[in-house]
Amino acid sequence: MTDDWVSLFSGGKDSSWALYRALEAGLNVTRLLTVHPGEDSGSYMYHVPETKLASLAAESIGIDLVEVDPGNLEATGATDSAAQGDREVEPLETALRELREEVDLVGVTAGAIESEFQTSRIRAMCDRLGVDLFAPLWQRDPEELAQEMLDAGFEILIVQVAAHGLDESWLGRTLDAEAVDELRALNEEYGVHVLGEGGEFETFVTDGPHMSRPIELTYETEWNGTRGRIRVTDAHLG
Repeated sequence: MTDDWVSLFSGGKDSSWALYRALEAGLNVTRLLTVHPGEDSGSYMYHVPETKLASLAAESIGIDLVEVDPGNLEATGATDSAAQGDREVEPLETALRELREEVDLVGVTAGAIESEFQTSRIRAMCDRLGVDLFAPLWQRDPEELAQEMLDAGFEILIVQVAAHGLDESWLGRTLDAEAVDELRALNEEYGVHVLGEGGEFETFVTDGPHMSRPIELTYETEWNGTRGRIRVTDAHLG
């Protein structure tokens, strides 16, 4: 028995930090699992932008990646957010059930901080599968988490913004101590979550202590006046 763990992984800071903490704790993470919800998806459960970069991150980390492409999750046929969230978990659960044929699955890692919507569904899925859930960010203070990520050497790129106070200048910006200070002020003024837990912004980790090589990106920015994202044109390991 090898007691294998699977990390739910998008390449963003939260799932990357959950993976890093799992490795620090000595958990035997043998697979990363990325769900590609579709670029125009209205997904409630998954990180959307640039999930295609997860394969490069996995290569740098040195853990095999399992990719799930269920099509555009916006077209689930669900009539409300709760029903859609339930439907979105289905391809993830199917993938994990299939993985149990290959590995001795004992647990799943997840990077949720405050979203009961996401965490309750992942926890229920783990219960159905009879496996543990490792969620080291859950209910943690976001400013402390941000500081821990930076102290550990995570290099975090902001790849999408969608909130009052976050303008085009945030696209492609590094989430560093100065940015966290500004986000703290935006939290006080607009209620922006310091780690973007409400979808205010999305990130991608380009380097960290768990990675053997940094990821170098070339990209263009798209801005519609109130929200925007980067569109990666080239990506490779440094």
